[in-house]
Amino acid sequence: MSDETTTRTHDEDATARDTAHAVSAGVVTALVGFTSAFAVVLAGLRSVGADPQQAASGLLAVTVAMGLATALLAWRTRMPITVAWSTPGAALLAGTGAVTGGWPAAVGGFVVCGLLLAAVGFSARLERWVRLIPVPLANAMLAGVLLQLCLQPVTALVDEPLLVAPVVVTWLVLLRVARRWAVPAAMGLAVVLAWTSADVRALTAADLAPQLVWTTPTLTWSALVSVALPLFVVTMASQNIPGTAVLAGFGYQVPLRRSMLVTGAGTVLAAPFGGHAINLAAISAALAAGPEAGHDPRRRWRAAMTAGVGYVLLGIGSAAVAAVALAAPDGLIAAGAGLALVGTMAAALGSAFRLPPGDPGTPGMREAAAVTLLVTVSGIAPLRISGAFWGLVAGIVTLLVLRGRRAPRA
Repeated sequence: MSDETTTRTHDEDATARDTAHAVSAGVVTALVGFTSAFAVVLAGLRSVGADPQQAASGLLAVTVAMGLATALLAWRTRMPITVAWSTPGAALLAGTGAVTGGWPAAVGGFVVCGLLLAAVGFSARLERWVRLIPVPLANAMLAGVLLQLCLQPVTALVDEPLLVAPVVVTWLVLLRVARRWAVPAAMGLAVVLAWTSADVRALTAADLAPQLVWTTPTLTWSALVSVALPLFVVTMASQNIPGTAVLAGFGYQVPLRRSMLVTGAGTVLAAPFGGHAINLAAISAALAAGPEAGHDPRRRWRAAMTAGVGYVLLGIGSAAVAAVALAAPDGLIAAGAGLALVGTMAAALGSAFRLPPGDPGTPGMREAAAVTLLVTVSGIAPLRISGAFWGLVAGIVTLLVLRGRRAPRA
């Protein structure tokens, strides 16, 4: 065999291996991305007023939207750019509760959030304004929102120990031996255990079939301030900006404006069917962009393409998952959702209060982060505006006051 033939055969083998790795990584990305947080999405939609059918429609819409957006961006950029639903945004909604105007007003808030995300693609100035929001304060707000959700496994374990204990043990054991699969396995077991409920066993084929439910958006002041603006801020600060950083760590310079246009438009289109927001993936971004997706970085975009197709297929099947989750015994799926968010809450708390050794940081930043956290956790809602918004406002005011304080003389 000639040297040229040997080289060609070696290249073909390398290409085949890279393709196999890319497909495998894409499948894992889709499975982990969906199973680790679908319960959070359902909880968020139900909290702001969706009935079971509308919540299932929202899960279907947002999953298909992020799949199509992932495939489009991967194909157009030839980069492993993955899109996800806004998990922090869904957690924010779960802590927001019903807004003035009900579910149609919440949907209007989703539309405005999508328009703001798209506006970032048109306006460099708006992007700079978003970056001016101190990251520690945004993370403190997120941690405050997540706290109540992360307490769900604790209370559910006391109320339903026989059902919840196996889920918690599965999560804890796999967190030790196979961290990536800890949350998906725990959520999968929770769904299986849900079949112990007579309500779940009573579901019919019609209940499990995918169905989009249209809601005509309306807009109220409460929805704008409690839903649209906090959802936009937390999505940008906790998803889009970290997502670009993750990809940059693997050598990819994300075209942020194009990405914002695609995710903003996708959010607007999915919103009337109940989808809350899509954005650049942050946590799962590394699954499709890292070495597991292939040796050649130029070919890893195919992992994102596979993930996009996987999300669309999972979206079609999400109605069945949603129906089972919503009919499950009280606390079971919520416990799984809380476990899914423990890592996110820990990371948010760390980012809110951690300062590099020897670095005094911005004067008053820790105190401002603490104020943000406490006000957010308090659950206050003056003017029917959620505590997350007031927490961020209180933190910014505290920071501005403390920045103006002169350092004490030695």
